[in-house]
Amino acid sequence: MRTSGNESAVPTVPSRAPQGCMREIADGVHVFEQLPGGWCLNNAGLITGGGHAVLVDTAATESRALHLKAEVERVVPGGPDIVVNTHFHGDHVFGNAHFVPRATVVAGRTTRDDMAESGLGLCQLWPGVEWGETRLALPNVTVTSKLTLHLGELTVELLSAGPAHTADDLVVWVPQRKVLFAGDTVWSGVTPFVLMGSVIGSLRLLEWLRALGPEVIVAGHGAVGGLEVLDATEAYLHWLRSLAEDGVRAGLTPLETARQADLGAFASLQDTERLVGNLHRAYAELRGVEPGARIDVATAFAEMVQLNGGLPECLA
Repeated sequence: MRTSGNESAVPTVPSRAPQGCMREIADGVHVFEQLPGGWCLNNAGLITGGGHAVLVDTAATESRALHLKAEVERVVPGGPDIVVNTHFHGDHVFGNAHFVPRATVVAGRTTRDDMAESGLGLCQLWPGVEWGETRLALPNVTVTSKLTLHLGELTVELLSAGPAHTADDLVVWVPQRKVLFAGDTVWSGVTPFVLMGSVIGSLRLLEWLRALGPEVIVAGHGAVGGLEVLDATEAYLHWLRSLAEDGVRAGLTPLETARQADLGAFASLQDTERLVGNLHRAYAELRGVEPGARIDVATAFAEMVQLNGGLPECLA
């Protein structure tokens, strides 16, 4: 903050987004939305039936996780029996510890290892966020391909979906209610992010998700929607791939390509600085790197900060 020579500098207090709330979107199916859905403001879901409950993802900070827990217990006194983590990022898993040991934590086959390796590193990216007391609670069960849960009359399918947002994603499908919890493989009003996953894999997955026939789609971030959420994510990724092809052909770096890009219809999305990170992944795939293979995430994030003109805003 700039001040004149006669003024005292007043510390800037980081702003916070409102706490989310739980609402029912189909019989026995609830969503916990944290809007507007930017960095670390993820959605969670709750599915109940037959005296059992499944929570899809948790939350980033202690205060948000405790608020989520209170919202869950309004619907399910005592809390869920199972917590599903759609992927390893801290905004979706840091709240696990508030639901164990009552709940069994389930995730994709390599998500457990990725969680253990990344630890609490997310907290270091935004030191101004009030993270609170945070500890990891790693998954107890991992899914290789598909796991079916039976909650009374409801069938809940945990489907391996990566590499897409990360190398190992899960989506949660409730076929009787036509509700899909897509995690961060799908975005609603927020810029998609595939730095740690795959452009190609994401596009393939979106076709597969559409074939399931969902009517209600809960993206990992942003407002609940319908098929238009798949369409919007897909449109961005096609544009991204075309932009990357042009950049490679012109001999430009991902950062140079991002700086020259006309965002057009995507300029209104939240967190547009993710473009340069996404281009790092798209460039890598154009050069033959396998979907989901590791690339230099630290350099890509540093270039996102450059493109943004400072650290991206996190309202968690």
